[in-house]
Amino acid sequence: MTDNKYVFLNRDISWLSFNERVLMEAADKSVPLYSRISFLSIFSSNLDEFFRVRMPSIFALTSIETKKTSIRDEYPKDLVQQVQSAVQKHLETFGKILSTQILPELKENNICLYYNEPIRTEHVESAREYFLSKVLSFLQPVILREDNRANIFLENNALYFIIDLESPVESGVHQYGLLNIPSSNLPRFAEQAMLGDDHYILFLDDIIKENLNEVFPGFTIHGAWSIKLTRDAEMNIEDEFIGDISEKIEKQLSKREAGNATRLLYDGTMPDEVKEFVKKYLTLRDEEMLAGGRYHNLKDLADLPNPKKGKLTHPFWPSIAHTGFDNHHSVFHSIAESDKLLHLPYHSYNSILRFFNEAAIDPGVKEIYITLYRVAADSHIVNALISAAKNGKKVIVFVELKARFDEANNIKWSKRMKAAGIKIINSIPGLKVHAKVALIKRAETSGWKNYSFMGTGNFNEATGRFYTDHVLLTSNKELGQELEWLFDYLQSRKQPADYMKIPFRHLLVSQFNMIKQFEKLINREIKNAKKGRPSGIIIKLNNLQERAMIEKLYEASQSGVKVELLVRSICCLTPGVPGQSENITVTRIVDRYLEHARVFVFNNNDNPLYFMGSADWMNRNLHSRVEVIFPLYDKAFGEELNKILQFQIQDNCKAVYINSSLDNERKQNDQASFEAQKAIYEMVKGNS
Repeated sequence: MTDNKYVFLNRDISWLSFNERVLMEAADKSVPLYSRISFLSIFSSNLDEFFRVRMPSIFALTSIETKKTSIRDEYPKDLVQQVQSAVQKHLETFGKILSTQILPELKENNICLYYNEPIRTEHVESAREYFLSKVLSFLQPVILREDNRANIFLENNALYFIIDLESPVESGVHQYGLLNIPSSNLPRFAEQAMLGDDHYILFLDDIIKENLNEVFPGFTIHGAWSIKLTRDAEMNIEDEFIGDISEKIEKQLSKREAGNATRLLYDGTMPDEVKEFVKKYLTLRDEEMLAGGRYHNLKDLADLPNPKKGKLTHPFWPSIAHTGFDNHHSVFHSIAESDKLLHLPYHSYNSILRFFNEAAIDPGVKEIYITLYRVAADSHIVNALISAAKNGKKVIVFVELKARFDEANNIKWSKRMKAAGIKIINSIPGLKVHAKVALIKRAETSGWKNYSFMGTGNFNEATGRFYTDHVLLTSNKELGQELEWLFDYLQSRKQPADYMKIPFRHLLVSQFNMIKQFEKLINREIKNAKKGRPSGIIIKLNNLQERAMIEKLYEASQSGVKVELLVRSICCLTPGVPGQSENITVTRIVDRYLEHARVFVFNNNDNPLYFMGSADWMNRNLHSRVEVIFPLYDKAFGEELNKILQFQIQDNCKAVYINSSLDNERKQNDQASFEAQKAIYEMVKGNS
């Protein structure tokens, strides 16, 4: 089937639609005030990453001349304009939410955030004191001249002022100054003295702006406007066996921060002549200039002081201890008795930490194997692995050094683990290892026994507090054997085609059998539908972009298979197109926790098959990564997982439909309000 037979949605516009859904949550008055402020922060952080990661590709692929219809189809000539238009619309919505909802509601709660307003007389002196004692030492003022242009470098996503200065020597002669806003060195917000019952908070930007005469003594200041330059985050790493890849990545990391400009965000009140100067001085193009508000880097709103402490946020949901474990038996004893299924962050992450902590000191445990993609900055799991190695156990860790924005953290941990005697296996050329698996080999009276960890999320206790994921802990012999084969392959550091043909029968492993098995499972549903048997597919993903898999879902829809998709972010499948996808619905959920799990359910003539794992249906996941999808054989686990999925499909509070125009379409709320994450928490709590 050819691409032009079907209608697809654009991946970048689709992602922007997801970020718009985040904004919707910031505007939802049923969400507690500071939680809404957090969504504004998430929106801003997401947008920064988009301009770092996606805009370079968009600029490059829309500008090249090519006869490849596939490239032009995904990157039409006007895509930059489409993106800029959507972003501008979202930024205007952001500003409106902040100015007409958030700031007034803060004031209603006696919290006054200075925003586009002069500092009150009562706070001028304290702001000046803070400036002179805390801020001044971090400031680096520069006059922008042609002879120092080569030495001027704006750091990625750092904040600066462009200042219009009149010379103290030559009256009427204007110059432009550049001044950093040191928000990476100092808190972005400074609390001021209360006035009556009101708490006051100042931006660091405004404290500096109020005291610019101290920085440029003698000059007349005619105006100051904030700017922020975002740089290309892509790294071109020569993936080869020769040399140490960690050294190559460390060198590339230093280059990343000096990447090409992809966006200059500037204060929209900046006069045209100043804007033109900045554009020419920094050698920017019109399409790289984007007007914004007075304040940038509003991802810092996540750190906005909350004088009300625990109030004005979501009520705390304490994580729940899994009933399958107790403090008087080892985790291995519990898993040997029966498999365990965890739903994070509803279940406590402590069971996972125990899995590795006990492995480190258990005399029966002889070998530990694990894949690490993103780990916490102060990882308990990695510390447990280090302890295990020091206790004489064989520990083999595959560390993915190419995990974007986590490279430095992964290199740091790799060096520490290697120093402790852990065998470190680094990136396979041309592949990222994104699988979330671990294997513990334990000597028992009956012989060797494998304990397997298979999950949908990273080994990261920090994100484990707010990412929704599922984990299977099992002593299943067949699954353990296939994990052994996988780790043998990873240690070979060979390409899949050059390695022995591993007969995976239970695990779906990209590069080996994943695509073939997914196609087989979809074809079975198509066959059942055509024969009038029960059929159906439920798939939950972060991203859905790979066209061959989308075409299989279109084919299923055309055959009468009901396809229910839960897609958080990118979705290139167009739902509801007559003759193509009228049997497909796409639901997107944005709530207090980040939906992160990947789950696949196939009706199989009312004998459902359940799978979970690490793989989204993106080109990168299916064709250039090592991913693992694993089955759930326990019927009770399948029913439990299906209940969770049905909650998410039924959600009419935090779930929206994605339509063929990429709108986030609110569900008709003609039934009682139903919120999936709350229902899942209550279910897990009830089960305990």
